[in-house]
Amino acid sequence: MSTLAIIANLRIQDLLDILFLTVLAYHLYLWFRGTKAFKALIGLFALGVIFTMAQTWGLFLTTWVFQILWQVLVILLIILFQSEIRQALERFDPLRTLGLRKTAQPGQWTQGLSDAVFGLAERRLGALIILERSERVEECVTSGQTLEGKPTSEILTSIFQKESPLHDGAILIKEGRIQLVACYLPLSSEDGLPKEWGTRHRAAMGLSERCDAIMVVVSEERGEVTLMVERKVFHPATPGVMSQMLLDALRPAARETVPWKEKIRPLVLNQWKAKYGTLLLVLVFWLLLAGQQDFEVTFAVPLEVRNVPAAMTIAEPLDPRVRIRVRGLRKDASVLSEKNVHAELDLSPSATGKRSFALTRDLFKLPNERVYIVNIEPSQITFKFHETPGS
Repeated sequence: MSTLAIIANLRIQDLLDILFLTVLAYHLYLWFRGTKAFKALIGLFALGVIFTMAQTWGLFLTTWVFQILWQVLVILLIILFQSEIRQALERFDPLRTLGLRKTAQPGQWTQGLSDAVFGLAERRLGALIILERSERVEECVTSGQTLEGKPTSEILTSIFQKESPLHDGAILIKEGRIQLVACYLPLSSEDGLPKEWGTRHRAAMGLSERCDAIMVVVSEERGEVTLMVERKVFHPATPGVMSQMLLDALRPAARETVPWKEKIRPLVLNQWKAKYGTLLLVLVFWLLLAGQQDFEVTFAVPLEVRNVPAAMTIAEPLDPRVRIRVRGLRKDASVLSEKNVHAELDLSPSATGKRSFALTRDLFKLPNERVYIVNIEPSQITFKFHETPGS
């Protein structure tokens, strides 16, 4: 009952609180997924569940032990996984998100990248490269190691040579710079793909089906360069042709006016299981903790009068109501309403004319002692009496 009452009394700031925590938790999942720290985060989450349940059920000793160990545990995790935490923080760039960081224009790096890709094709080194456009790619890939640098021929060769432990995965390029390596992509389930396509081509098509990224594939068997843009397949013959195709694909993406529904769609549907699962977990946690929060609720209570003298009739007010503000734990305050709060006023010492009565806290009957009245409005009420005709 109290949970339903808490949900019914949700405020704008509560919704913003849930939304902010959901976004934060989801990005923590993306940043640490596939790392050693991810298992530690799962364990930390399980301990958080136990701690929350202990607080909710009033387990004093368990809560006390967790409060002491919690700070030590967080410091220990920071020391053990400082490299993973540093990489995650490096990937968080608020200046770039707000558009305040100056980034390289496509014309400054597409020719160099094209030359490097065709260099890989000449050496028959297989490669899979992702060029991010307007939609986030990291929500559609798994694993991935942080590695930032320019996509030069030397770096690409060192990544995709067969002796490299990173050569099987894809690399992610954002705004002309490598951001992630060893990324694993979803394979396409589409029928009718060319029989000569291997795993790299099917993975490239699989990601192209899920976002608007540009895919570059180098076949080690044929030494052929393949470009995929919005599920369309191209085979540029020279680095110059490839560079121009990249420019044509990258520049319109920045200028094109995309309908707001199309912008929202990937935010809602990409990685929807992880997103809605995170939202559900945050909502459950919030409901468990919100019940322990100090909360105020204001509502009107009908004022019941008793002991009206037999010879008197109330002229006004005919339906007296009083507004009260009540404070307590949210699980207790949220269930309060005029249905379970009563107020009675004794009018026995009354005479004709007007008379004022002070409204004090002892006039109100609350359902439990864990809530208390902090304000009564008005602080007094005036009744007008007249004699009953024929008395």
